[in-house]
Amino acid sequence: MSTSTRPEALSGHLRLAIAQLNPAVGGIAGNADLARQARADAARAGAHLVLLSEMFLSGYPAEDLVLKPAFVRACRTALEGLAAETADGGPGMIIGLPWAEGGKLYNAVALLDGGKVQALRFKYDLPNYGVFDEKRVFDQGPLPGPVDFRGLRLGLPICEDTWTDEVVECLTETGAQMLLVPNGSPYWANKADERLQIMVARVVESGLPLVYCNQTGGQDELVFDGASFALNADRSLAFQMPQFTTALTISDWREGTDGVWRAEPGEFAKLPDADEANWLACVMGLRDYVEKNRFPGVVLGLSGGIDSAICAAMAVDALGPERVHGVMMPYRFTSSDSLRDAEASAKALGIRYDIVPIEPPMTGFTEVLAPLFAGRTPDITEENLQSRSRGVILMAISNKFGAMVVTTGNKSEMSVGYATLYGDMNGGYNPIKDLYKTEVYRLAAWRNAHLPQGVKGRAGEMIPAHVITKAPTAELRENQTDQDSLPPYEVLDAILQGLVENELSIGEIEALGYERATIERVEHLLYIAEYKRRQAPPGVKITRRNFGRDRRYPITNRFRDR
Repeated sequence: MSTSTRPEALSGHLRLAIAQLNPAVGGIAGNADLARQARADAARAGAHLVLLSEMFLSGYPAEDLVLKPAFVRACRTALEGLAAETADGGPGMIIGLPWAEGGKLYNAVALLDGGKVQALRFKYDLPNYGVFDEKRVFDQGPLPGPVDFRGLRLGLPICEDTWTDEVVECLTETGAQMLLVPNGSPYWANKADERLQIMVARVVESGLPLVYCNQTGGQDELVFDGASFALNADRSLAFQMPQFTTALTISDWREGTDGVWRAEPGEFAKLPDADEANWLACVMGLRDYVEKNRFPGVVLGLSGGIDSAICAAMAVDALGPERVHGVMMPYRFTSSDSLRDAEASAKALGIRYDIVPIEPPMTGFTEVLAPLFAGRTPDITEENLQSRSRGVILMAISNKFGAMVVTTGNKSEMSVGYATLYGDMNGGYNPIKDLYKTEVYRLAAWRNAHLPQGVKGRAGEMIPAHVITKAPTAELRENQTDQDSLPPYEVLDAILQGLVENELSIGEIEALGYERATIERVEHLLYIAEYKRRQAPPGVKITRRNFGRDRRYPITNRFRDR
C-alpha cells in the first residue's frame, strides 16, 4: 500500500510542466496513461506540477457520454488512481474530468498531490453557443476560490471562465497568486490571436500571471490546435507552444520581492500563418478521425478536379501515401483531360490509383428503369445515377478493404446542394466541408508552394497546375461546367458568406453590390439543401459558422427574405 508524502513548500520557485496533449473521447484508460507519461517526463525535468487540459480524462467534448453514470464513475476511478500515484513525492497534477456530486454533474478540474485529490473546482461559465451546449449536460459550479499547492494559491478557471471577467475577478479578490487555465478551445481561423487578446484582458484586470493550456487533436468536426502560452503580470509573453502538435513545455516561475510571480524566458514557437493553419487543421481533423476510429487508410474518387485532388493531398499529408487509394470512375462524359489530371494527381502524390469504369452499372440501371421512365427525356435523374454508381463502388471498396471513404464536397457546394445524396456525398469524413471553393483554390496553390510543418507529404507540386487552372465541372452531361448552374464562385462565395457566416439580409448583401435576383436564388438553394446537409458526413470546422454544430436550420422552412 502506498503512503502519502506531504511535499515541501515551493519556497518562491515553481517549475511547471504544461502538457499540450491529444486525448481521445471515451478513452479513459489511454488518457490516464498519457497523463502518467506526461508526469513521468515532468518528474525527470524536476517539475513540481503538471497542467493538463479541460476534461482530459474523459476527452473533450464528451457530449452525452457524460450523462452515463458508468462513464462518470470510470473517470473518477481513473482520477483516484492517478491521485494515489502522486504519493511518491513527485509532481502534482491538475487535470479535468466530469464530476458527479450532490445530484449534480460538473465540468471539473482536480488538483492531485501527496497521494490525494487535494481540491476540486467546477466550471462556472458554461458556454451555450456555436459548437458548445454545456448547459445541456452540466450544472453550473459556484464562483471558485483559489486552491493551495505547496503554499502557492492557484486560480483554476476552466476555459470559458476566462472569456468574461467574473470568475477571474472572484479569484483575484480571494487571494489567487497565479491563474492556470485548462482549456478545450477548438480551432477556427485566427482563433489564436483572439485567445491571446482575451487572456491579456484578464491579466490587465487581475494583475496576475496566467498560463493557458489547450489540448490538441481532432474530435469529429472539431480540431483543437494547442498553441498554449503564458503571460506575465505585465502582459509580456512568457512562452509560446506550437500549434497543431502535442508538446510538453517546462516553465520556471519565481516569486519577486513584490509578491508577483514571473516566468523565466521560455521558448517561443512560431505559429503558422492563416493558410498554413487552415491546411493543418484539415489535415489534423482527417488524421485523427481515421486514427481514432481505427481505419487502416482512406479511399476516394479522383475525378481530375480540384476538390478530389486537394482532399487526396490532405490525406497524404495526414496519413502518408501508402494509406491513400485514389479511384477514377470514368463514364462517357469524362474528358481525356480529366483522365490525365486524375492520373497526374495520383502520381504526384505517390498513391495507389485504379480505374473502375461505371458504364456497366449505368447500363444496368438504365435497362431496369427503362419501363418506368419510358417516354421521359433524360434529365438530372440520369446525372445523379452516375454519381450514385460511383458512390456504390467506393463504398464497396471500403467494405472489402476497410479503408474509409473520403468525401470531397466544398462548402460552396454543400451550401447550395450541388451534390448528390448517396452519390458523391457517400463516405465517412470530409476534410474540406467548411472551405468555400475560392478557399480551396487558394489553399491548393499555397500547398504547392509550401511544405507545412509535421506533415507526411513531400515538398513541391502536390496538385497538378492544370487541375487548379481549368474550369470546374461535374462532367455528368456533355460540355458541362459548374458555372452553367451556379454564379461564378467569387460571387457565390461572397453571397454565401453574407448569408451563412454573417446572417445578412438580402437587402444588406445587395447593398454590397450583388444582384438581388442572384442573392434570392442563392438563398433559396441554401434553404432547400438543408435536408442534404443533415445527411452529409462530418467534416473539419474551419470557419466560425460551420454546417451542423454551428448553423442549425430547420429542414421544413417556408421563410424567404423578400
